[in-house]
Amino acid sequence: MDERLVELVLRAVDLIPPGRVATYGDLGRIVGIGPRQVGAVMSRYGDGVTWWRVTNASGGFAPDLLERARPHWLEEGILVRTSGGGCRIEEHRADLERLAADWRDAVADLAPPEE
Repeated sequence: MDERLVELVLRAVDLIPPGRVATYGDLGRIVGIGPRQVGAVMSRYGDGVTWWRVTNASGGFAPDLLERARPHWLEEGILVRTSGGGCRIEEHRADLERLAADWRDAVADLAPPEE
């Protein structure tokens, strides 16, 4: 996997504030890739970042990841839906405009992609 792409995604994840979440699609739009590519980066390299702040479009995870995310969500005040299937994304989604602006600043030091 392209190291630059990995770094672009992981820097975006690092910028999601505590108590907030963003979806794979949100991050994909910021980075300029698809949500599945974000998911691929997260599945291979996401353990070193705040992965529990990156959810699917409905605010959830696969069941095994959801159980791992719950303690982090509790600590950060991220509320779980009454169904228990994920977070209340409408209440906890990060300010995406701010996240995108912060991300642009955070990746300014990376070399542009080779053509």
